[in-house]
Amino acid sequence: MRTEKSACETARKISIIEFLGKSGFAPAKENHKEAWYLSPLRSETHPSFKVSKLLNRWYDHGAGVGGNIIDLVIRLNNNCSVREALNILNGMIPSFSFQQQNPFAVLKPKDEIKIENVIPLKHPELISYLRSRKVDPSRAARYARQVYYSLKGSTYFAIGLQNVSGGWELRNPYYKNSSSPKNYSLFSKSKTMLSVTEGMFDFFSLLTLYPGLPLKSDFLILNSLSFAHRIKPVAESYSKTCLYLDNDMAGKKATQKLLEEVKGSVDLSGVYASKKDMNELLVTGPRRFCTHLR
Repeated sequence: MRTEKSACETARKISIIEFLGKSGFAPAKENHKEAWYLSPLRSETHPSFKVSKLLNRWYDHGAGVGGNIIDLVIRLNNNCSVREALNILNGMIPSFSFQQQNPFAVLKPKDEIKIENVIPLKHPELISYLRSRKVDPSRAARYARQVYYSLKGSTYFAIGLQNVSGGWELRNPYYKNSSSPKNYSLFSKSKTMLSVTEGMFDFFSLLTLYPGLPLKSDFLILNSLSFAHRIKPVAESYSKTCLYLDNDMAGKKATQKLLEEVKGSVDLSGVYASKKDMNELLVTGPRRFCTHLR
């Protein structure tokens, strides 16, 4: 108890403005005494969330609530416990931010991502990111999670999609990466049809464009084209396998191979024939619904 009390005292010294900045929230206006933000706790068009620089306290005038940084972390994370809030803040000193790195960088063993906490997808910044990609957050949240992880001594958070081996695909506005072990993701409800996408945002886009699809289809997300050869045993148990892979050379090659090897497979990349993938179709519109899903 004494250790937790001491940790709380340390955490309360963390600048709320620094925390918000490194979490992706910029003030709409500020002076030497205070900063005003669009509330990170709810949607609004006029900034009513005030942070006092002198007191290091926040107050959301629109919601009528306020407090210290621990109170804010708790509210941002689905009313988690104080201990969970401290775990989230752990690693913020000296840094707490979205990880900004080369998306194709290879992590050294000592730099391996460690999953610290997994909670329902609620964080306003991650919800905003989904909306920026035109994805329906409520549909994505049925499958994705909010994942806190550590890397090189610092803690970060991202949208996470778990694979069949227990690893996580991780996405936020600044980067994409994954924790080990890597594999494909499968969401099965014993349907007769299987829908296969290349990445998580193609999956989320499919759910957004065709909200009734989960009633008739299971879903497999490759997470990497290198795993395409692994799905044949899974796909063979379905009467129909719908392929939504990218419209590039690698995606077309993988699609052709699956069409040859998987009975009942169908190439549906024609739905987004003029786009790179399903998410680009969703973002650029207009929406087009293919007849096989009606």
